[in-house]
Amino acid sequence: MYLITMVGNLLITLAVTSHSHLHTPMYFFLSNLSFVDICFTSTTVPKMLVNIQTQSQVITYGGCITQLYFFIFFGVLDNFLWTVMAYDRFVAICHPLHYTLIMNPRLCGLLLLVSWLSVVFLFYCTVIGVYFSSASPHSTHSSTVASVMYTVVTPMLNPFIYSLRNKDIKGALKRFCGVEA
Repeated sequence: MYLITMVGNLLITLAVTSHSHLHTPMYFFLSNLSFVDICFTSTTVPKMLVNIQTQSQVITYGGCITQLYFFIFFGVLDNFLWTVMAYDRFVAICHPLHYTLIMNPRLCGLLLLVSWLSVVFLFYCTVIGVYFSSASPHSTHSSTVASVMYTVVTPMLNPFIYSLRNKDIKGALKRFCGVEA
């Protein structure tokens, strides 16, 4: 699953960056989502695979904090990118004649920057909130299943859901891989 996540998201990023006809707001946000999904999954899955292989669940305090920081950062960034993508589609559907004027490169860059800055702000507010709250008991099994769903399955499915059913992306991937489209 990890390999599928990496390859699928990497192909989307490479296809969008290497084909100029895909340099539109929608594909700009899709390639950023793919990049963030690679980062999000890579914060936990490699350590999890090592733990499974070695039958050890040891992690240093510093390693845990670092992993948690990047896990939350990229997880929240995913949500903000979905929000920006929803706004992009809203403008494309509700204001098609003004789409290119509204979703100009400057606004796309600004929306991406705001997403990143919002994540940083929310991350630090959340961390402060965690230190002032107590841990509540919960089911370990259900937490494990939920963790696998949003750390592995969702980033693995995003390329298929958002991109691979799209004829422009499929054509770009075929050209990228040297297959005639």
